[in-house]
Amino acid sequence: MESLINHEIAAPLKEARNDRHCEEKSDEAISVCSECSIIKIADTRRTMAAKATIYKASLNIADMDRNYYAEHNFTLAKHPSENDLRLMVRLAAFILNADEKLLFSKGISQDDEPDLWQKALDGEIKLWIDLGQPDEKRIRKACGRSERVIIYTYQEGSASAWWKQIGKSLERFKNLSVVYLSIAGEIELLAQRTMALQCNISDYELTIIDNENSVIVKEERWK
Repeated sequence: MESLINHEIAAPLKEARNDRHCEEKSDEAISVCSECSIIKIADTRRTMAAKATIYKASLNIADMDRNYYAEHNFTLAKHPSENDLRLMVRLAAFILNADEKLLFSKGISQDDEPDLWQKALDGEIKLWIDLGQPDEKRIRKACGRSERVIIYTYQEGSASAWWKQIGKSLERFKNLSVVYLSIAGEIELLAQRTMALQCNISDYELTIIDNENSVIVKEERWK
């Protein structure tokens, strides 16, 4: 049955890492809930603009591999150091694992958090998702903290070199999956401040479509 899920998702905001749960520090600040990743925006919007660029995304997901059909609406924050490619790969990682409990963390500015994660009611981490080419220390820590870990690597050329160097040392982690995302098309063109995307998945192939562009993301499972 198709469902509608609304999310308010925080991208990494360094200033928020010491905030208590859903607590605002002042009338002119953005606070980020460290547990649920909710952005709380005070009356002044200039602070928000200086820290992150806000995107709105409506994803209509039809995942035939998992028999999952739902619509997810996001308010998504893009970190100042993040480019459009990484932003869209974050979205692709969500689409491939879509669940109402899957959330974006504060990511880039938090060494002890992944890009996305899914937690149980007791706080146990069920799924940890990282992007890029993390080092062995970070991967080992993630595998020790989470029931499942997925690394999505996507930089053509450098991803292969990274895997050749680190692959053998990761064989012992039984709860780890490493997936290379082969992107056909200019996925950055999909990154608009307001996005309405149709997302179809079949045979480990994701097609993302807006009114003007279509991009195919293929999963190559390295581990």
